Amino acid sequence: MELAARIERVEADLIRKASEAARRRRPESPGFTIEMAGAVASFAERGSPFNKIAGLGFGEFPRAGVSDEVELAFAAHASPIQVELANLADPATGVLLTESGYRLVGFENVLGLAIHDNLERVRTPGIEVRLSGEDEFGAWVDVVSEGFAHPDEEGVPSHESFSRAVIANAERDFATAGVVRYAAVCDGVVAGGASFRIAEGVAQLAGAATLPAYRRRGIQSALLSARLADAASAGCDIAVVTTQPGSKSQQNVQRRGFDLLYTRAVLVKAPGALRTATHTS
Repeated sequence: MELAARIERVEADLIRKASEAARRRRPESPGFTIEMAGAVASFAERGSPFNKIAGLGFGEFPRAGVSDEVELAFAAHASPIQVELANLADPATGVLLTESGYRLVGFENVLGLAIHDNLERVRTPGIEVRLSGEDEFGAWVDVVSEGFAHPDEEGVPSHESFSRAVIANAERDFATAGVVRYAAVCDGVVAGGASFRIAEGVAQLAGAATLPAYRRRGIQSALLSARLADAASAGCDIAVVTTQPGSKSQQNVQRRGFDLLYTRAVLVKAPGALRTATHTS
């Protein structure tokens, strides 16, 4: 539970910093980050993956559930509230959320791998993995967007999807928040991309994707190995990745030695429910 609390704290910090970066990028588009019970409530911009509450259930117990201030803030943007609640969080948090009108829409798994000092990068023949700079940002986003748009047909499908424009904005904001991009080059083409961030000794593997035509060549394994080796060099003690339950991504990291640490329940309260709650209060 202490490890889960650290991972959720790091996740909330990433969402906070990425949301703040989005607001600096678009000062004409108001958003917010609100601290609540050790968690963060964030609205970056319409359609953003940063519009959520992260890290809830590990700090001081929120006896009123999600506060009126937070619900009013989301309602002002006509946005649903999405809460990603770890199953190792205070169980009473889930009770409060469901009693307040939040509905379960899905799950995501958090997997982890203990990192040792002697972890070395595994080279995959025909694939070069390197840091990806601003000069190829457009190509990198194209690859990641295309990869995410064509997920492997395994496991539980995600309840959400994002356009290329939203992904591009999110990745720029991630970079401002300290996330580093990696590119995998195969046959002279950027065929895969991945992200990586370090905080509190946690290496966050913040997503990876491969063009459909280049799958089953070891690109995901090469991207994973490169990030793990860099995490070891940076002194991290654990690497974490979030996947859809039963997905190919989950299978790939489990083959590399990752274990399931915990599951997050994804609960959502619709904008209509927010307006009703605001009106009746």
